[in-house]
Amino acid sequence: MAIFTGSGVAIVTPFHDNGEVNYEQFREVIEYQIANGTDSIIVCGTTGEASTLTHEEHIECIRFCVEVVNKRIPVIAGTGSNCTATAIYLSQEAEKAGADGLLVVTPYYNKATQKGLIAHFTAVANSVNIPIIMYNVPSRTGCNILPETAVELAKNVENIVGIKEATGNLSQVARLVSLADGCLDVYSGNDDQVLPILSLGGIGVISVLANVAPKETHDMVVKYLEGDAKAATDIQIKAIPLVDALFCEVNPIPVKKAVELKGLCAGTLRMPLTDMEPGNAAKLEKAMKDFGVL
Repeated sequence: MAIFTGSGVAIVTPFHDNGEVNYEQFREVIEYQIANGTDSIIVCGTTGEASTLTHEEHIECIRFCVEVVNKRIPVIAGTGSNCTATAIYLSQEAEKAGADGLLVVTPYYNKATQKGLIAHFTAVANSVNIPIIMYNVPSRTGCNILPETAVELAKNVENIVGIKEATGNLSQVARLVSLADGCLDVYSGNDDQVLPILSLGGIGVISVLANVAPKETHDMVVKYLEGDAKAATDIQIKAIPLVDALFCEVNPIPVKKAVELKGLCAGTLRMPLTDMEPGNAAKLEKAMKDFGVL
């Protein structure tokens, strides 16, 4: 059974001006997502600036999110690392904190061979008892999980159940789905490719867009899965200018600005990320107004 079907938000982590995690605003952001139909919360991912959280902050953010959500929807914790031992540690701590599943990115910078990826994901999965979604995003990691590798892992490791596909390569996704033959849940990792991946057999999206358009993102997926492809396509096409604006600078710079514009939380970022360029911020604000979320 899938960890979730529909729209999972790759949720931002709010910070105070001094850089500390703002748990009061974090609670508000979580409640906003649940109230607007989000099907799952993915905490401490790329959009949550996990790379600049200490291990203690990382674990506390997961624990806090699990506590606030209180089983209303699944909470999936980002616990990947380019160090297998660190990924194991974070995964075990997330399981202890009550996460319903894990999102584990491929090792970055040092990368890995396909043999290394099999060893890495197998070791992490064997260290916990909750399900794992692999995260394939070569543009950020320099490392690509080939379809054959993903399927081998899914067939041989019981709790590797899904993959977030952010390669942007629909031919690779099609091959993956063909080889998997139902053994692996596929989620779009790109907000501009939700419908194409659903049409290939995907069951949802792990979304940046959902931070500011949770209802629309949920509706896009659900309408497609319920057979209303026209309504789903209309949402996808209408969202493209906003998606472009949300990625006109490196994620999560624009989405942090977007949640600030919506009054959900401060747009404070941790270095080395810096504030959005004024021209791009104006483009983002216009796109949000045009889409009807501001």
